[in-house]
Amino acid sequence: MKVLVLAEKPSVAREIARVMGSREKHKSYFEGPQYVVTWALGHLVGLAEPEDYDRKYATWNLEDLPILPKQTKLKVLRETNHQYKAVAQLMKRSDIKELIIATDAAREGELLARWIIQMAHCKKPFKRLWISSQTDKAIKQGFANLKPGHQFDRLYESARCRAEADWMVGLNVTRALTVKYGAQLSAGRVQTPTLGMIMDREKEIMNFRSEEYDTIAADFGNFQAMWRAAQGDSRIFDKTRTEELKRKLDGASAKVVQVKKSEKVEPHPLAYDLTELQRDANKKYGFSAKQTSNLLQRLYEQHKLVTYPRTDSRYLTSDMTGTLKERLESVAVGPYSALARPLLRKTLPITKRIVDDSKVSDHHAIIPTEQTVILNALSTDERKLYDLIVRRFISLFYGPARYDAVQVKLEVERELLTVKGTTVKDHGWREVYGAEGYEDDTDIEEESHEGKSSGQQLPELREGETFKIQRCIVKPGRTLPPKRYNEAALLGQMEKHGLGTPATRADIIEKLVSSDTIERQGNSLHPTGKGKQLIELAAPQLRTPELTAKWEAELERIAKGQGQPEPFLNGIRTMAGELVRSVKNSTVEYKPHNVSNSHCPDCGTRLLEKKSKRGKFLVCPANDCGYKRSAEKRLSNRRCPQCHKKMELKEGKAGLYVQCLPCGITETLDKEKKHVNKREQQKLVKQFEKKESIGSNLGELLKAAMEQKKEGE
Repeated sequence: MKVLVLAEKPSVAREIARVMGSREKHKSYFEGPQYVVTWALGHLVGLAEPEDYDRKYATWNLEDLPILPKQTKLKVLRETNHQYKAVAQLMKRSDIKELIIATDAAREGELLARWIIQMAHCKKPFKRLWISSQTDKAIKQGFANLKPGHQFDRLYESARCRAEADWMVGLNVTRALTVKYGAQLSAGRVQTPTLGMIMDREKEIMNFRSEEYDTIAADFGNFQAMWRAAQGDSRIFDKTRTEELKRKLDGASAKVVQVKKSEKVEPHPLAYDLTELQRDANKKYGFSAKQTSNLLQRLYEQHKLVTYPRTDSRYLTSDMTGTLKERLESVAVGPYSALARPLLRKTLPITKRIVDDSKVSDHHAIIPTEQTVILNALSTDERKLYDLIVRRFISLFYGPARYDAVQVKLEVERELLTVKGTTVKDHGWREVYGAEGYEDDTDIEEESHEGKSSGQQLPELREGETFKIQRCIVKPGRTLPPKRYNEAALLGQMEKHGLGTPATRADIIEKLVSSDTIERQGNSLHPTGKGKQLIELAAPQLRTPELTAKWEAELERIAKGQGQPEPFLNGIRTMAGELVRSVKNSTVEYKPHNVSNSHCPDCGTRLLEKKSKRGKFLVCPANDCGYKRSAEKRLSNRRCPQCHKKMELKEGKAGLYVQCLPCGITETLDKEKKHVNKREQQKLVKQFEKKESIGSNLGELLKAAMEQKKEGE
């Protein structure tokens, strides 16, 4: 008797088959003496579509909404139907006594496996392979310590509830908005509140009114001090006050009234979870969240250099302590050798900031595996991401950074001057980041308008000493609006408000981009005209993260066995019904923001301009039309009579015309003299070759063809 192993992807199945001795290769599986290893292609089975419940739902009608089936159905996905049939047949084989679920060890991986088993009506016992890396050692250990399959029933229920909730809310609200406003408008349980946060920031920026201000620094020769008001603000918004202070301070003597020294101890940052890694990769390299996820998946699956990517924990578990030196040994190459080697010669300091079982749920933090790295085998972007992970891992075992912070207050003519300085005593973990340093958001914020007074090297200063101000430096500034979200900041806000999971947040951002509700401009995310209107059309409770975050927390409770699926789903059904009613009763109007000046040649409707990876294109919004063409500049063969350059081909109400924009010359295209392209010419000739004698020459055939074509027009 044999055991069937179900992996998530062919590449993972191939590795499991190799490690577990299943050498015999077939089209849809690998087979060996003990294990038959097959794979899914992502989801092979999904939730049924509305029309699978009732054919009338194939046509979108507002009166049919909400669609809320009491019992959800599953269906085999058409595009991967061939692989599903192969897996189902293997499950029914008489020599297969047991299954092993080896899909990704997470909520989504559990769901896709259970749905396949359920759809195939397989009743055979099953176990769970739960591993955090794809190395040979991890796979062998995982098979030696298989877990009972039903131990993950709660995880499956949580995943099922999330899928059904997204189906009920997303499908109903999207259909309601699309039908009501006659435009493709997509909304969802997580994507709409995420768009709401971007739109709230946009409103803050639009309502912001910039003000000019000055700061004054008093230069004492070997150090500078910043003037501050009593409440601590260094900005002066009154020009008269600036001039008054400058006259008052210039050449005056200042007395040191306070010298405050303190030792600052800065512990190493925590290990990476997925969201924190995506944020750092975006800040340092400009990687999108999705790009980071894809690179990380390759490092995990293909190169086997890092542990399971889609984790929300930043700690390790106690059972990993014995492997940490082996992992350090594996990364002690190239630029990391000098940093890792000293650690291998002594006992590693294991603290609660590194190992804490209570703060790890499904998977521990992202760290390197025991696999020896060959840096030249990595692409440039893979190398950059790997560098972040390795340096963060090494820094866990370095001591805290220590420095003396000095804050000095000086008084002159009843005005207050302050200066801050630091003296590094021990670089500690910051040594791992070398000359590049470790970027910390708080440092940037503090120094935004402080100038040289923050963090400068100071001479020895004592209370009671006096110093003469040699000159006053007035520096003009302007208040700045809040920054638009980049992906790093948005991921942080999504995590803070409990929107989505580490595994889904990147896809949510990509969905907003692909649906043309937000767009990337440099490293910033901007709402589009469509997005600005969509957020106003959506129901108020769907715009803000509070309600969605509450549902996400409930899903976590279900996964931990603290909540029940049915009360959660009943709440989602109620919410979906309310959201649909709010759309039906809404009096808000929607005006497409991307209407072009071109008209559809088939039905005359104004064409909409859309973006794709291949550039801009124009599409007819009429449901029964489907006309589509490129919006890029089209040049005709007709040349401008003035500058002799090719004229641009355009389309208006009267049909096609050509225009030379620099010269301002426009000419209509005479249909009688319309050029026939070579393909059309050959087609016409072939038509008439059948009718004419073999001896007819090409000119005669073409002439006859053109005459026939004119008659038809």
